[in-house]
Amino acid sequence: MRKMLNIAFLFILSAAASTAYAQERITAKWNDPSRPGLLKVDWHNGSIIIKTHSTNDVTIDTKGGSTTRPVPAEAGGLRRIDGGGRGLVVDSEPNNVMTISGPSSSGEVEIEVPVKTNLNLISHNGRTISVDSVEGDIEVTNHNGSVQLTNVGGSVVAHSMNGKVTVSFRDIAAGKPMSFSSMNGSVDVTLPGTAKADLKMRTDNGAVYTDFDVQMKTGAAITNQDQGGGRYRIEIDKTISGSINGGGTEIELRTRNGNIYLRKGK
Repeated sequence: MRKMLNIAFLFILSAAASTAYAQERITAKWNDPSRPGLLKVDWHNGSIIIKTHSTNDVTIDTKGGSTTRPVPAEAGGLRRIDGGGRGLVVDSEPNNVMTISGPSSSGEVEIEVPVKTNLNLISHNGRTISVDSVEGDIEVTNHNGSVQLTNVGGSVVAHSMNGKVTVSFRDIAAGKPMSFSSMNGSVDVTLPGTAKADLKMRTDNGAVYTDFDVQMKTGAAITNQDQGGGRYRIEIDKTISGSINGGGTEIELRTRNGNIYLRKGK
């Protein structure tokens, strides 16, 4: 049976034209704290900040901003009140999955998790998704903002539609494919110097830079497409393929508009 926690945040009513939201903090428990859990966050309007702590539970801080909508002329002489419609849902399931969401979630959410935690994070209109020092299987998507993962361990799939993707590893999980991509932004990845990987790197409007000794695979892939009616198309793939330290984990780095930086960790 699923255990549902519905937390409605209370806001301070103000007679001013805008309302400052108070910070709220709650603690949630894993169904099985003895093993790594999967934390899913689907956040609509705001940044997601993930940090680690020494306990086995999950703490959640919400930091709302102040609303700045102009006062309509028809509201002259009236005062504005807000009833706290930002609600938050923390859903804990028996298979050690915890989901944090809200139909109108906004403002920054800061979450502290155990070091060994799997993450699946989505922000639709957030300035950034930030993860620091977590070890696990990490999936991150930010539609309109940046992705910044620092000192992480395990495997990562990270994507931004409109922002930079920056990831630094302390170690990687062998044999788990990883990808880092942006539509409009650079991709900057730092791997341990001893990482063994097979690489595919492509930027349509930018360049690729690295301080690794990449063993390049020769020859570009050529696709010959018969389009019918006597027409055909030849396309030369711009993907750069190679390996580092003899090859190993499959890693793809891709951006449409930006540079790719592959760095060797110190």
